[in-house]
Amino acid sequence: MLGIKRLGVLAALVLVGLAPAAAAQASAQPSTQDTQYLQALHQVNLAEVESGNLAKQKGQNQQVKDLGAQFVTDHTQLDQTVKSTAQQLNVKLPNKPTADQQKVINKLKNLSGAEFDKAWVTAELAGHVQAIQATQTEISQGSDQSVVQLAQDALPVLQAHYDALVALAQQLGIPVPQATASGSASPAPGGTESPAPGGTESPAPGGPTESPAPGGGNTGTPAPSQS
Repeated sequence: MLGIKRLGVLAALVLVGLAPAAAAQASAQPSTQDTQYLQALHQVNLAEVESGNLAKQKGQNQQVKDLGAQFVTDHTQLDQTVKSTAQQLNVKLPNKPTADQQKVINKLKNLSGAEFDKAWVTAELAGHVQAIQATQTEISQGSDQSVVQLAQDALPVLQAHYDALVALAQQLGIPVPQATASGSASPAPGGTESPAPGGTESPAPGGPTESPAPGGGNTGTPAPSQS
């Protein structure tokens, strides 16, 4: 009987010892917010690289070509960090853009000249509004420090892209989409909305929260979306 009792005590001690380890492993899993942000940002990067390459090839305006090249460089570098962070956290990333993103890319492939330039800038504007809002949401609501840090590093890059797009849109007479309370982008009065490479859906984590339009300098109250 003593032997059986001792075995029972040992088994209990082993279970007690394993419990904190199991709890620690569970707590190490990234939150839904962090996971969805990594996945959404990866798809943004995939779409931006493809649309940026299209701008280099098909753009009529030299600034469109130059900006497209810059987007390819920046989003390729950003995606390297996204992939390494996702790997560390065991987050599986999609291997292609969203259906909405691909739809916009396919549309751009069929355009040329000034028509392409206008559609590309319009799509990129809306997409970057959404990407900035998603990134602000991660900074505010994310729980894993490595993902939050990624968002903090990505924000100035996305903001610089948006500012450059706004300046180019003004030169070309293209309406600039404004951020709305729902977190989606809507065109300025008189303009027609074109789906952004980030899609018009809002896959960004955390649920919609109101945010000022990009460029306002306030990154503390984010709204989700995707570029």
